[in-house]
Amino acid sequence: MRSHRTNYLFIPILILVISSLAFASERQPNSEYQARRKALAAKAQGGIVLLIAPGENDGPNAIYGFRQDENFYYLTGLTDPGAAILITSEVEVLFLPPRNAVQERWTGPKLNPETKGISGITGFDKVRPLSSIPDELAKIVPSGLTRISLYTDTTKESASTHLIEWMKQAGQIPSFLQIIDLKAVLGALRAHKSLGEIELLKKAADASVAAHLSAFNAIRPGVSEREISSLMQYEFGKRGCERPAYAPIVGSGINSTVLHYSDDSGAIHDGDLVLMDVGGEYSMYATDITRTVPANGKFTSRQREIYDIVLGAQQAAIDAFKSGQSTLGRGPNSLHQVAAEYINTHGKDLHGQPLGQYFIHSLSHHVGLNVHDPNDNVALGPGSVFTIEPGIYITEEKIGVRIEDTFYVNDKGELVNLSGAIPRKAEAIEKSMATGTNSNK
Repeated sequence: MRSHRTNYLFIPILILVISSLAFASERQPNSEYQARRKALAAKAQGGIVLLIAPGENDGPNAIYGFRQDENFYYLTGLTDPGAAILITSEVEVLFLPPRNAVQERWTGPKLNPETKGISGITGFDKVRPLSSIPDELAKIVPSGLTRISLYTDTTKESASTHLIEWMKQAGQIPSFLQIIDLKAVLGALRAHKSLGEIELLKKAADASVAAHLSAFNAIRPGVSEREISSLMQYEFGKRGCERPAYAPIVGSGINSTVLHYSDDSGAIHDGDLVLMDVGGEYSMYATDITRTVPANGKFTSRQREIYDIVLGAQQAAIDAFKSGQSTLGRGPNSLHQVAAEYINTHGKDLHGQPLGQYFIHSLSHHVGLNVHDPNDNVALGPGSVFTIEPGIYITEEKIGVRIEDTFYVNDKGELVNLSGAIPRKAEAIEKSMATGTNSNK
């Protein structure tokens, strides 16, 4: 087993050559990533950004396959493990491990500093070997005891932290550098999606919409939750999604009331509600969609009552949205407050109490490279992408209902439902399940 320290500096982590094989994901133009790096350098206000991608065999990567660090991908569009970037207002340097022909036999070709046309492929004019990070850093650090900020990922187990600690011990990083966590600075940039990002989010949503529609036609008493979960993953996978955006949730009956139920191991029974919180990830971009349907294709009167209240709460939040004013928090202009008040003023539980106590999670979260993307905690406006997902979970009645869609705000300030092709109204769901069509009218 290799240590983190040697993994990032000295032992090569595979690489090669052919540019057509360099990117498995759909990638945006180099100019998009260059613009993000310049915006980050401006926010760093004269500081230095140093960010290291994780190794191919680090943590979950060793079991589930390599997934690039989201911030590294946001700034580079590169999916190669073990790479690094150094950014200032004057300089952008990409560092790549040297080629390891033996390792390539195991994990395939990757980019390396000698790859033909490497600058054109990556969008970096300067591409250096990974081992030259200390030398390149020394070139741009001011002489003397000038206080300067170094922005990086300070997470304890991150590749950046391991490298910086090694450099400190080796005397290759000045003590007067102030280490600052990069995530907050990048979060403000990532909260506002470009048109290119919106297109990738649409593709994630479209593939996931198809998965939900297929599930509508497959659900019936006697089918297992896992069968539906597997079907949905197959459907979005064959449409280009590389993996689920999160652990799929298919919960029937009592399981529908468990928010993050992910066993997907139960049988679907006649009279159950089936809650499906399933979304795919397309070229690193996530979507988050939930629908709740009756196992036998027909809501009971009580299930329909609860379902319509949840739908009404979602629609109330949609109708209340105002670009530049609405927020996802709990204060003034809160969409959450609108939905919560709707639920609390419509319907009762079996004991005559308001239903607000059964809405036990937040209404919304941002979506992007992560299904729970970072945000800048300001009012929602053009480029914002987020969910609206009210829910009611009454364990006593084995009724769990959540309706969730991913929305974005277009350049006119209008709210656009990326997953709106899936029926939301109860009668449309019943019609879809009965006829195999997918009308949302």
